[in-house]
Amino acid sequence: MEAGWLSILPFLVVIPIAIFTKQVLPGLIAGLLVGAYIRTPELIGGVQTFLNYVVQALVDENNIKIIVFLYAFSGLVGMIKVTGGIKGFVEKAAEKITTKKQALILTYVSTIGTFSAPTFRFVTITPIMKALLRKVEMSTKELGFVIETTATPVIVLIPVATAFVGYMVSVIQISLQNVGGTVDPYSLFLQSIPFNFFAFTIIAVGIYLSFFHHSKSNGSADMEQGQDEEDWHECHPVVSRELPDKPLNLLVPIFLVISLTLFFTWWDGNEQADNFFEAFIQADVLQAMVIALIVTVFLSLVFFLFQKGFTLSGMIESFIIGGNELMSVIVLLSVVWGLSSVTDDLGFSAFVTAHTDWIPAPFITPLLFVFGAAISYFIGSAWGTWGILMPLGISLSAVTDVSLPVIIGAVFASGSFGAFASPLSDDTNTIAKILGIPVMDYVRFKLKPALIAAIITTAAYTGVSFLF
Repeated sequence: MEAGWLSILPFLVVIPIAIFTKQVLPGLIAGLLVGAYIRTPELIGGVQTFLNYVVQALVDENNIKIIVFLYAFSGLVGMIKVTGGIKGFVEKAAEKITTKKQALILTYVSTIGTFSAPTFRFVTITPIMKALLRKVEMSTKELGFVIETTATPVIVLIPVATAFVGYMVSVIQISLQNVGGTVDPYSLFLQSIPFNFFAFTIIAVGIYLSFFHHSKSNGSADMEQGQDEEDWHECHPVVSRELPDKPLNLLVPIFLVISLTLFFTWWDGNEQADNFFEAFIQADVLQAMVIALIVTVFLSLVFFLFQKGFTLSGMIESFIIGGNELMSVIVLLSVVWGLSSVTDDLGFSAFVTAHTDWIPAPFITPLLFVFGAAISYFIGSAWGTWGILMPLGISLSAVTDVSLPVIIGAVFASGSFGAFASPLSDDTNTIAKILGIPVMDYVRFKLKPALIAAIITTAAYTGVSFLF
């Protein structure tokens, strides 16, 4: 077997194992092990090579920044939860909202302050909507669908201060390194945003359901007989009755992290730029986001400690507990980085160059989207899909006439499909649990509009491929 064929074996291992186990990490670990043993075909040497790739990924400066960002961000959310920031926001909003239109407008407007992560969106807006379900003339499944269209599909389009952006830029960066690319990965991410067609399409479907579609059932029809309107307090621990009501403990940290991210981004690029807007282009955005987040954590900690009832030890504990919730993601990242490096060393880019010239260029992007959407549906992970497919997508772009931003947008779109439509998705299961609806009923409800959006997306990529 030619060495080039060996370079694709790790990916051939990753995908079926991830689909069979319905878990991304076992497939990625198996793929990295296969690549390590191809590089070092010795009993112990293969394991040592496996470890070396993971360690090399972890000591990379940018990778460490991404890990710090993810851990600190999750830790900040942990402090916001225990100080009653989310609970207070939900209480205040539920008191003031009295009509369906107000509730739906709040769902969309609140994205401005809660776009950082899908789960963060769900635990802030879903309890409000559950408390108001009798006032919102929509079925519970329709309500869940609308809320979910304002989570991952929106977050993947936001270039700052989210839990996604660091990872998305990272997978672009490592994939570019594999093909010897020198383009700034963050700049490519920005250019790819308009080409995440699935995100835009499913958001449009959500807006249609919100304001132009009249449901045949209402919220009360979906709720159990005699259910207390205040049951939303039990739908998630972060809105428990036992927590204090302090909405400022949510709003202040959010304001700080967004404003400081913008300020430090401008500050970082200001010396290399001739004007205000060019400073944002010249800046090291990842560096700026990490610094802004760290400063936000310190300032928020001081803000919390000035309030009665919170202690330094309690805040540190909540920060660590919150940060540890993303340890599985950090492990996933480490293996993704290692897998990308080992396939690069095995000549994956050269193999793609030599064996994909028979595919007509206009069909590469739509086929990549469909392939990625299928993978993401069966594994239920946008991040896992991006880690698996981005090296392939950027390698294909390097050897064809396909626009790099377009193909990057297609990879992100394929993962977004799985995060939205898959029954294994964290998004699906979280929102179904909070709203108290059976997961598979909810999945069946939203599969049809998700597939329609995917078909429109595929057609859009086919059309765009003839233009770029």
